[in-house]
Amino acid sequence: MDLIVTINDAVNNFVWGVPAIAMILITGIFVTVKLDFLQFKNIGYLFSRTIKKAFTKKDEGEKVKGEVTSFQAAMMSISAIVGSGNIAGCATAIVAGGPGAIFWMWIAALVGMATKTAEIALGIKYREERPDGTIDGGPMYYISKGMKCKWLGVFMSVCVIFYAIVISGIIDINTMAVVLDESFSIPAVGTGIFFAILTGICIFGGAKRVGKVCEYLAPFMGGAYILCGLAIIFLNITQVPGAFALIIKAAFTPRGVTGGAVGSMFIAMRYGFARGIFSNEAGVGSAAMVHCNTAVEHPMEQAVWGSVEVFLDTILVCTVSGLAVILSGLWTGSDLDGARLVMAAFDMLLPGNFGSLIVTGAVILFGFSCLITFNTYVERGATFIFGEKCRIFVRIIWVAFVFIGAISGESIVWDIADTVNGIIIFPNLLAIWFLSKELVAMKKEYTDPDIAAYKKAKKELSK
Repeated sequence: MDLIVTINDAVNNFVWGVPAIAMILITGIFVTVKLDFLQFKNIGYLFSRTIKKAFTKKDEGEKVKGEVTSFQAAMMSISAIVGSGNIAGCATAIVAGGPGAIFWMWIAALVGMATKTAEIALGIKYREERPDGTIDGGPMYYISKGMKCKWLGVFMSVCVIFYAIVISGIIDINTMAVVLDESFSIPAVGTGIFFAILTGICIFGGAKRVGKVCEYLAPFMGGAYILCGLAIIFLNITQVPGAFALIIKAAFTPRGVTGGAVGSMFIAMRYGFARGIFSNEAGVGSAAMVHCNTAVEHPMEQAVWGSVEVFLDTILVCTVSGLAVILSGLWTGSDLDGARLVMAAFDMLLPGNFGSLIVTGAVILFGFSCLITFNTYVERGATFIFGEKCRIFVRIIWVAFVFIGAISGESIVWDIADTVNGIIIFPNLLAIWFLSKELVAMKKEYTDPDIAAYKKAKKELSK
């Protein structure tokens, strides 16, 4: 185990060094400029085309190629990213990097909005339809077809498989097992067996069944957790300005704020970016694997969900967890970390000592939603390498990992998760740079009224 830790630390320090953080920032800024500051200039448009549309025209687009509706795909993606990273990951970032890590999570989110939009657009453009009517897509496809680099697509597929296993097959289910043991003394074995069976029931129904589950689960779980966070803010409103001031000050002067507990500003940046990307997955390319089977006529029609997803995940949900931990003061001077720290913070800040039950419920719902969606990532990676016949085998393996992850230890897995995240972003960000002209063309094609009118007229004439 010591050898694994040593090797992982060496790789981790490299992939999350200055070059990696610079690449994430520069790529996010580059895509933001290329897409004409879409996430900032068109906020009203983004929400009208996503949140508002979701509750008025859920089935729009079902007549075109795709297995799930636009809303279902978005809920699958949100279900995948709103997981243990929003609770346990946020707490570990504060413990390791100080309160300033939250600020750098916000920065990662702001630039990540454009990156994720780009991933979804490319994922839909380069997706492939199988003979059985199913659809496959993701970063491995736009790397292989767009960049014409098959070997890099295979490498990306291997990274995706390992990424999904570590992030959800170990961390998510393990976090669920920890909080259930903490709250109700339920043994990890029981948690593993129960959720392995429940996950199997969902994923063996295919993308449509997973989409249907997420369509109802994601809005409920995210909304409930945010409401509890708002209750904490209102009950402790006089301390909130100080908490925000601490976050900003600690982002640039962590040693002065923490009394030497955190070594440098770079450590706050490192954990903020690492946990931020772990949470919202912008730059990883995972969103392309979920959104690729959406029934839409144009890639940008679905890609606008990217900015909204990152905003909901990191700016809202992660901030709720971060503020709770900082307001409680438990992030320093205690041995608590991860989900246990958030549970203790909620207990302290909410009346009636039922805060831990709220966190437990959130961890279970968030974690289960990840379990049924991360299997999609493994399927995309495996089918790219081995073909569509491996789907059933992958689902069986995934159910097995759900059980194994529940009974595994959690001490090193967060560091391994950071390493996997750091490795997987490099080929994906490289592809986004390489295909940036196509992104600009898709955005112009979708938003330019003259081009849109021409395409609509051409479509009508072809009927």
